[in-house]
Amino acid sequence: MIFPSIEQLTKDTYNRYELVIATAKAARLITDEINEKKAEMEKAAGAKELGPAERMGQLPRDIKDFPEEKPVRSAILKIFEGEFVIVAN
Repeated sequence: MIFPSIEQLTKDTYNRYELVIATAKAARLITDEINEKKAEMEKAAGAKELGPAERMGQLPRDIKDFPEEKPVRSAILKIFEGEFVIVAN
């Protein structure tokens, strides 16, 4: 079973359309945040001038250990837990 279910996410006041739009926007924010952190760590490690293959060997372990959870899944959980709030226009 998928948790949280669509019924749990839409039981309050959100309709499915609002939920889809909010999830996409939240996932984009999460992805941007992860990319910024990776860029900062690469810059700190001095790995920008290396190629992709060499870069993975030179980067700090933290970059390789970013969560494997997909941004959409993270966004859904954050909406469900109330970390992200859907605001009507």
